[in-house]
Formats: sequence, C-alpha cells, structure tokens
Amino acid sequence: MSIVLAIILSAVAMTLIVGVRYLITSGAFAMATRARHPALYAGLDPQIRREIWWSLASAAIYGVPAGIVAWGWQNRGWTQIYEDVHAYPLWYLPLSVLLYLFAHDTWFYWTHRWMHEPRAFRIAHAVHHASRPPTAWAAMAFHPIEALTGAVVIPLLVFLIPIHVGALGLVLTIMTVMGVTNHMGWEIFPRFMWKGPVGAWLITASHHQRHHERYGCNYGLYFRFWDRLCGTDDGLGDFTRSHERSRARAAAGARGGNADRGGADRAA
Repeated sequence: MSIVLAIILSAVAMTLIVGVRYLITSGAFAMATRARHPALYAGLDPQIRREIWWSLASAAIYGVPAGIVAWGWQNRGWTQIYEDVHAYPLWYLPLSVLLYLFAHDTWFYWTHRWMHEPRAFRIAHAVHHASRPPTAWAAMAFHPIEALTGAVVIPLLVFLIPIHVGALGLVLTIMTVMGVTNHMGWEIFPRFMWKGPVGAWLITASHHQRHHERYGCNYGLYFRFWDRLCGTDDGLGDFTRSHERSRARAAAGARGGNADRGGADRAA
C-alpha cells in the first residue's frame, strides 16, 4: 500500500471514529436530558438536525489532521506519544493530562475570544450561537473555520509535550464529555464542581450557559483561569429562564397538536 493511500485511509478512519464518538456521546447525554428534563428540547427538532449536520461536518475536519498524525506516530515515530508507562516517572502521567488540558484551555480561550470579534463572529462563530438554547447535540456544531481552529490543537501538542497513549485517551474523553455537557442546558455534575471553592475554577454547564446568554464573557473550556485573569468571567448562568421557555414551547406544541387533531376530527 502506498504511503499516500495509507494516510488517506487513516484520515477516513479517524473521521469515522470522531463522528461515531460524537453521535454516541451526544446521544447518550440527550437521552439523559430527556429522562431528567423531558420537555427541555421540546420544539427544537429543526435546530437539533442542524446541530448534527454541522457537527458531522466538523468531525471530518477534526478527523483529517488526527488521522495524519496517528499514521505518523505509528509508522514514523513523529510524535511524543509513548506506550511504555515506565518511559517517564509515574507522577508525570497526571501532570501530562493537566498540561494538555491547560494548554488546550489556553488555546480555546484565546481563539474563542477572537471568534467574538465582529467579523469573525459574523463569518464563522454565528453558526454555533445559532443554537438558542444549545443542546447536547451542539458541542461540535461549528463553521469549518472554527472547526479548524479546534482540530489542530491536540495534534500540535503531541509533537511538543510527551504523553502516554492512555493519558491522551483520557484527555480526549474529558474534551468530549465537557464539550457536550457544557451545552446541554442543565447541571449533571455534583454541586461542588460548579459551586464553592472547586467550582470557582472549573467550567461546567452553568458557567457556559452564561456565555450563550450574554456572548461577551466566559470564554474558557475547562478552567476559569483565563476568564478570571482577563476580567471576562461573568459568573454562573441561570437555567430557570431557559427551562421556562422550554415548558412554554412544549405547551405550545401540545396546543398545536390538539388543534390539528380537532380540525381533523371536524373534517371527518
């Protein structure tokens, strides 16, 4: 098999992995949402279809660089990914995870903040903010320009910071779970993670909800460090209003359904 074909196949395989991972994770948390807050996504079916379409398009943009780098790691030793857990001291395993999360969070904060500049927002980031309110399906609903800014960061980091393959898997799991749960419209995590001393530094759905309410604040992904340092931390959002709107949509949908059935009965 030629090198070019092998790289293409690796990119295609990684695209499928990213897409399936998105569908499984977002689908699971959407089901959890339906069980906990049955009416929260009522009336949002067209929006959810759009979120899924944009997210699957983003999966290809995330998958291509990841697939190329994965091929290079396996066949050319391009990266700093290692498989022998004893290649570095054991204390480095959790440290490497924190280094990746902090580096990713830094990249995300500054690119996200740039995306809120008027021209960048109009061209690209408006796609993501078209979800009002965002749902568990919105985690990867990006314009291709925005998807590209997110797709390159982990593939670049593996060339710079050594990490065990298992630790890298944990980083990708945290990235996926937090991307979904930050958008699903309610808090799934224990109160200590979003209130009190720990919550003062971690980002969960309550913090990101405020970003989708007010736009010009709360730009981080995992940690509130950069928001606090740069004066863009605007505290936690309140789900009460969005939940009230969801109940209103559900009630309106029920009235519309009853009216349609009544009209059908009279016609019969």
